[in-house]
Amino acid sequence: MTGRGPAAGRAETRYAAPFAVLGIATNGEAVTSVRYLPHNTLPVAPHDRVAERACREIERYLADPAYCFAVPYRLEGTPFQRRVWREISKLFPIKTTSYGDIARRLGTAARPVGGACGANPVPLIVPCHRVLAAGGMGGFMGGKKSFPLSVKRWLLQHEGILE
Repeated sequence: MTGRGPAAGRAETRYAAPFAVLGIATNGEAVTSVRYLPHNTLPVAPHDRVAERACREIERYLADPAYCFAVPYRLEGTPFQRRVWREISKLFPIKTTSYGDIARRLGTAARPVGGACGANPVPLIVPCHRVLAAGGMGGFMGGKKSFPLSVKRWLLQHEGILE
């Protein structure tokens, strides 16, 4: 799983997508967390208007991989993480970059960029799946386990980046 879960007492929408169930938490004004959950996780209807909008935008992305998310979201993290996430947010649809390229732009190393990608609280909206290793796909959701990599692979195939 990736992204931070909902705060205690907060509802979480669970949207069944072809690649995972998306756990979507909001604060009533913005998306605060998106988590990739296993396929066997039960869907839960949107709990507020922001979650409803996020679900509709996910549907648009599934129909058109070049769709740019416009739902409001809130990023909480360290100043460094927020700098990395801003760089990722600049990626045009269906474009990739590497951990090293982001690191060069920020004057840092690739490994901390990878750590910031793994800590992204709103993946898919801030498309960290489009950040690749210099020699291949790299990790996803903080590691190289099979479920996270299957999500990344599906997203990149959907966008026409991988065959």
